[in-house]
Amino acid sequence: MYGGELPYNRYRKGLYVMVTERLEVRLDAERRRKLCELAASRHASLSQFLRQVIDELYERSDLERRLQAAQALAAMEIEDVPDPATLKRQLVSTHDTCLP
Repeated sequence: MYGGELPYNRYRKGLYVMVTERLEVRLDAERRRKLCELAASRHASLSQFLRQVIDELYERSDLERRLQAAQALAAMEIEDVPDPATLKRQLVSTHDTCLP
């Protein structure tokens, strides 16, 4: 029938992925044409292409969030932490003389 593989299974990076949910999207003729053209340029079905686009956009969005977090951390004014011996002396002299 399908060469032993169901049509909704595909092989990617050594793993079989089974599509478990269905989504209906309504497009006008022009957007459908564009979508078909883009999918064909990647030699992919519409479903494969849309899954790829979702993954790519998600990865890009995740990268942007991480970059913003890194920039926020870099913008913080954090003083350098001294070496452990110096830090211990500072803590002892400032807070408590009971530390050895």
